[in-house]
Amino acid sequence: MSGPVFAERRRRARDADDPAAALRAEREFLMTDADFQRVRKLAYALAGISLSGGKMDMAYNRLSRVLRARKLRAMREFLEIVEAGDGVAQQQFINALTTNLTRFFREAAHFDILADLLRTARAPRPLEIWCAGCSTGEEAYSIAMTALETLGPEAPVRVLATDVDTDVLRRAQAAEYPRASASDIPLPRLRRFFLEGTGANEGKVRPRAEVTRMVRFEHHNLLAPEWPRRGPFAAIFCRNVMIYFDAATQMAVLEKFAPLLHDDGLLFAGHSEYYAHAVRRWTRVAHAVYQRVPGASDAPPPRMPRQEPR
Repeated sequence: MSGPVFAERRRRARDADDPAAALRAEREFLMTDADFQRVRKLAYALAGISLSGGKMDMAYNRLSRVLRARKLRAMREFLEIVEAGDGVAQQQFINALTTNLTRFFREAAHFDILADLLRTARAPRPLEIWCAGCSTGEEAYSIAMTALETLGPEAPVRVLATDVDTDVLRRAQAAEYPRASASDIPLPRLRRFFLEGTGANEGKVRPRAEVTRMVRFEHHNLLAPEWPRRGPFAAIFCRNVMIYFDAATQMAVLEKFAPLLHDDGLLFAGHSEYYAHAVRRWTRVAHAVYQRVPGASDAPPPRMPRQEPR
């Protein structure tokens, strides 16, 4: 964008005596406060993400990559495309705003609990485990490795791994990771379950075929009105996903999880996700681990209205 346009933006911001506006005037793309409110509403509607009012810079930084790729000049141009229902643009919007921090065997205590569950689970074989919000795949592959360690090379376990972000799903299916991402894995486990790259792939690792063949990746949005999942699942991992949802959205998702779990199945949440508002359906059995309340009614609870960002 030309220098005179930037200069005019800066002049207007100074005249308005608005330091924040002056800072935004230096940006590559024009993004107004009104644009950010549109971003917040779209993020909530499309992915359940509840962006606080202080996340404007984060949203700009993430979405600017999309604008650059599309050769657009202002945020409103992209938002108009998203609001018009363009499926590709909506997916780009979601991919840009989702957070994908994960690692192998994150929150290791959960995998010890999973191992105990696999030894005693009464669910039908093969045991089905859903990894919802699987990101780049480390969690799903960690579940598969735990099953192999616990039940042996013919472990009757299948892992369904889903995410709303199509970019991370492609990386998960490729199953190729920097060597540093496996640095916390004990050497015996690393040697058993991973191949180390050589030549052009030096510095990379990938899970062995016995691990990857247990995992199936699919695109899925937890906000979709219909879920094609039937269960019963021996376990559902949905960790560090619903932390970005408001309480009403969390309740809606938890209600849909409940009938999909086997009677002795477990729901694994993120370490900072605490569902005190869902005690009608769920009881906490360990830190960030939940089980369905025995005999809980299948009747839906009083509906908590979802509130669009203001």
